Amino acid sequence: MGYEWCALASATLWAVAALISVKPARHLGAFAYSRWRMLMVTLMLACGSLFTGGWQSLPSTAWSALALSGLVGIFIGDTALFACMNRLGPRRSGLLFSCHALFSALLGLWLFGETLTGARLWGAALVLCGVWLAIAFGRRAQAHEWEAVQGTLLLGVGLGLLAALCQSAGAVIAKPVMQDAAVDPVTASGVRMATALAAHVLLRLTRLPLTLPLRPLNREILALISLNGFLAMTLGMTLILVALRLGDVGMVSILSSTTPVILLPLLWWHTGQRPALPAWLGAACATAGTMLVLGAA
Repeated sequence: MGYEWCALASATLWAVAALISVKPARHLGAFAYSRWRMLMVTLMLACGSLFTGGWQSLPSTAWSALALSGLVGIFIGDTALFACMNRLGPRRSGLLFSCHALFSALLGLWLFGETLTGARLWGAALVLCGVWLAIAFGRRAQAHEWEAVQGTLLLGVGLGLLAALCQSAGAVIAKPVMQDAAVDPVTASGVRMATALAAHVLLRLTRLPLTLPLRPLNREILALISLNGFLAMTLGMTLILVALRLGDVGMVSILSSTTPVILLPLLWWHTGQRPALPAWLGAACATAGTMLVLGAA
């Protein structure tokens, strides 16, 4: 499988997983849901690494970078994403999260001392306009409950952008490690996930109100968490690491940021309600803007 198909497959898996995650995330709350999800995914990846023997080929120098990538991209990023989804629903949170490709490009500009001009500047403006259009006008008059805003809109937007920024930072940190052909992607994902899980467990020991589950865990919720983790993290994130090894970072980011576009027909199928025209236009603008920014790199 070429890196293009790996990135597109990952975007599709993330879109499907977004629908699955709504119920358990709202049942448990963002922190408890993230903690249980990370536990299940860590077990899956550990079994995969033991089966393939990939843990034996992981250089000792890679552990610190992968651990830091997990803390930033998964511990902070995923928790912020689910907190955003609980407030804004899967469509808006997915669109905000797609800004990670733009943030990756901006981090590249900062790290390499480049400037944002020409096509990149227009692309950045398109992404911002697309996000604003979909968030402000993307809700139909008789909308599904997933379109309802829970709490403050501004806080939800901030959490979504934080999740996108952490995702891009985590990918930038992990990229040098993944360029080593000896590093097994499943094992690398496992190290990132295990580090994020350890941070969540330590946070849970503080017994802060935010870390406590809103409702008790049951079999249905655990099954949904396991399915979501398998699709989004065990398969999706591992495919992204494979794509980063095989292909250009810019093209991988472009293809993996198509999740909001893939999510729209899935939402239409699941809820029976066609998303409003501004939602389609916003997703298209965000995708086109990302392609402009990264395509000009």
